[in-house]
Amino acid sequence: MELGDFKNKRITVMGIGQHGGGIGTIKFLAANGAKVLATDRKTKEQLEESLEKLKGLPVEYFLGGHRLTDFTDTDMVIKNPAVPEDSEFLAAARDKKIPVENDIGIFFELCPAPIIGVTGTKGKSTTASLIAHLMRQKFSQVVLAGNIRQSVLEKLPEITKNSIVILELSSWQLGDAKNHKKSPYAAVITNILADHLNRYAGLEDYIGDKKLIFKFQRASDYLFLDYTEPRLKAMAKEAKSRVYFYSAKGDELLKDPLPALKQELRIGAYIRGKKIYFGGGGEEICSPNDIRLIGRHNLNNVLAAISVACIYDVPKKKMKLALRDFKSLSGRLELIAEKNGVKYINDTTATDPDAAIAAINAVNEWLSVIKSKAAQAQKPGVILIAGGADKNLDFAELGKIIKEKCKAVILLKGTALPKFKKILDPETPLKITDSMQKAVSAAKNMAKAGDAVLLSPACASFGLFKHEFDRGEKFDEAVSSL
Repeated sequence: MELGDFKNKRITVMGIGQHGGGIGTIKFLAANGAKVLATDRKTKEQLEESLEKLKGLPVEYFLGGHRLTDFTDTDMVIKNPAVPEDSEFLAAARDKKIPVENDIGIFFELCPAPIIGVTGTKGKSTTASLIAHLMRQKFSQVVLAGNIRQSVLEKLPEITKNSIVILELSSWQLGDAKNHKKSPYAAVITNILADHLNRYAGLEDYIGDKKLIFKFQRASDYLFLDYTEPRLKAMAKEAKSRVYFYSAKGDELLKDPLPALKQELRIGAYIRGKKIYFGGGGEEICSPNDIRLIGRHNLNNVLAAISVACIYDVPKKKMKLALRDFKSLSGRLELIAEKNGVKYINDTTATDPDAAIAAINAVNEWLSVIKSKAAQAQKPGVILIAGGADKNLDFAELGKIIKEKCKAVILLKGTALPKFKKILDPETPLKITDSMQKAVSAAKNMAKAGDAVLLSPACASFGLFKHEFDRGEKFDEAVSSL
């Protein structure tokens, strides 16, 4: 594939979207001379912000639905990752032998630099951003893109063979690009938890798409896995590339040689005692106290990033200083404000129960450590704002954690509401609202000095919001207006 392959080709872009990926794809195609038709089920009014960013480009639109002819009378279809594989329109294109592509597959073909890819159910955005932050301590051409609201194709013109490219990759993006049979030069899998079961037939199918990040690697490539995750430890046996394990439980990693692994045990970053080290030789990197992110689970993200940076010989002293500077990403356990002794935390990207559990545990632990004088007489706790669209996931464990660690729950209306009502303890104070403004106001009235109001929905955002980041922005706005 070459850039010239798009010139004068009729290309249908299925899904303009509101996250930036579709916008970037359309801009890329228009810049390379393609005849673009962009189609989306959303209306012109719903896509107003996205269309404004495309203003002036020679693009034809069909909005509020799809036409079959746009998929059968074209040279190529490029689908948004959110479009399911069983779409009747994609099936019609394939019946006509029309190639169906996605932005990641095209990027894999055209990118002149080696790629560092990051996937996982949770933590991939933070880990990818951490890797980019550490790499910038040594390299001048570092590009961060992918499933992080930054289009990969828009970034392509600035990439040279000397660039360092870090991509956050979702299971959908990996699955869409599998026909290209390409995997990143260095791959990181943060964890595997149950998610997107409304889109996949079962957990194994979801895991199968995640494995694509290393399936096509060569023996000279790298794969970084969390040693404490049983599913990832099992995956290592399938890898052809050089596997490095990182671990928050360094003693366990150093003692267990993994005899079933068909290659030598390579040790990445790990915590032992009160320090973070790298490699079997025990090179000291920093202390966990140098990390400013909320939550123990973020230490795993840091260990993954350090492991990659060490392979690229980023200086240890620069790494330590850079880790002290790194702050939470938007919508990921992000401390928004403190008002009247109450902390407001935006974790809108927690779109499944496991992520919400991790957030509740992290914030509770954090509150107990930083307990203020104003809160000495009471046990600080979490007022949780959750709810939204159900993704066919199990909420039972979340119910137990809420009962044990949340002082109250504010639920946003959505298809997950009946499931929440079943798992919540009757004695847990509960309020149901239909807007973020009302939810934040209700939480404020329930909270006391030393508490935290945590937006960690455990659900998708469909219904009340445009997308999960819109949900987070509405939270920020409601907090600022208190």
